[in-house]
Amino acid sequence: MKTCCTTIFFLCISLSAFAQGRNHNFLIGYTSGIDTNVVSKRGWLQFDTNTVTVTPDNFKMPFRAAQGNISDEQGNLLMVSNGCWIADATLDTMQNGGGLNPNSYTSSWCNSTTGLPYHHSDIFLPFPGDSTKYILFHQTGTSSSNFKSSHVYYSVIDINLNAGKGGVIPGQKNVSALQAGINPGMAACRHANGRDWWIIAFKDSSDIVYKFLLSPSGVSAPVQQSLGVTPYPVYLLGQMNFSPDGKKMAYSYYDGVAGALNYSIRLFNFDRCSGMFSNATILSFTETQPGLGLSFSANSKNLYVSTVRKIIQFNVDTNNVQASLDTVAVYDGYCFPFNFLCTDFWVMYLAANGKIYVSSGNSVIDLHYINYPDSSGLACDVQQHALPLPCYSGRGHVYHPNYYLGCDTTCGPCFVVGVNETGKHDFKFSLSPNPTNGSIKIIYLLPQNKSGMFELYDVTGKKVFTYTLPPWSTLQHFDLSFLSNGMYHAVITSDGFTKAEKLVLLRP
Repeated sequence: MKTCCTTIFFLCISLSAFAQGRNHNFLIGYTSGIDTNVVSKRGWLQFDTNTVTVTPDNFKMPFRAAQGNISDEQGNLLMVSNGCWIADATLDTMQNGGGLNPNSYTSSWCNSTTGLPYHHSDIFLPFPGDSTKYILFHQTGTSSSNFKSSHVYYSVIDINLNAGKGGVIPGQKNVSALQAGINPGMAACRHANGRDWWIIAFKDSSDIVYKFLLSPSGVSAPVQQSLGVTPYPVYLLGQMNFSPDGKKMAYSYYDGVAGALNYSIRLFNFDRCSGMFSNATILSFTETQPGLGLSFSANSKNLYVSTVRKIIQFNVDTNNVQASLDTVAVYDGYCFPFNFLCTDFWVMYLAANGKIYVSSGNSVIDLHYINYPDSSGLACDVQQHALPLPCYSGRGHVYHPNYYLGCDTTCGPCFVVGVNETGKHDFKFSLSPNPTNGSIKIIYLLPQNKSGMFELYDVTGKKVFTYTLPPWSTLQHFDLSFLSNGMYHAVITSDGFTKAEKLVLLRP
């Protein structure tokens, strides 16, 4: 059943506020050759406070499964890639942004109708220690007969080039970080120092993980770790994800034996200081129709995995994770607008509003979403094919790591300028516009994995507005037009820390 209140240009869902800046955007759509029940070739999902806005568009870049993008702190899209090329904020080719992943496989997919078919194969990260630079890690396949990749590449972008629209720095495009037989797909997690990044990729048909460290000095040579789990000679790696709190990593896979596919989840503890994985846990079940999807909930407690026909939840905070297995959704058989376009379950995306969106393996015009992923069992509320799209999307996905994961000073110093989490916290708190006619935007940074409170007081000290800021959020919009003109004190509080700013409300 459709649960949206909708026009095609604005679809709103009752969602809990979980907005952010860096991961504010998700672009969808490719040329499917079917124009029934659609109004555009592309679409744009923007996540903010209590709504998700879906806008039809006909921008140039098509998307299959591969997508990386990054926005500024205010949620404005800066750049996006489909594995074939990089677009700037105008959604046209970035300066020197063409010709990614040079090989024949890339050429066979990179045309005007689609992008590369691998999820998690593009990751944009802010370059540590330099606010003007970003880095894209990217990879492609080798042939249509297997699922291997031969390289992990990176390309470095200077946002100041081309009059502020950004450009790939000459000589720093398609730089090979690793040449080996590897599985398509990567994941990233911020280092415990709050500045650097760990990036991982897996060796093909192996339990070996390659680890890179991105620091102000650049990308380190890969370090290998054997995870101590039995590899299968032929298997397909699904999604891999770090938990939002950076303490765990999981990936899904199956071994490809038709009719009795061994589908498993491998769960590990992760040390953000050393980059080491430990305490391997195998979560397994047999499915005749396996899947690839995997996502943690925003509170890092629940792990969701999808087969083609089921969505399954595990509680990773228990001593016996396998015993917590709970099937929270079974595919209801919905196909639309043709009986061969079925909305099965494919890959998952934890969005900035705290919901998990689930794409389908077919060209479809609806997305599934998990309404309350932090809740256990059926209370997580899986809504099947409940978000209408203005265009066709097949296996749509975007990968965003937790850009806002803070420092862990238990194992070393914090390298984030202006933040000393043991004595004070820099909320980076701002309100705009100020003065305001009633509509304001607040930007802030909460202590790591902590919720917060935003409060307004009038000049008499009376509290006139309160809003709970959920963990992981950094951006909210409010309508304060119900208040009288005058000066107010805006206060943000979290984990015992407080920051106040003055706000002037001035309406004609």
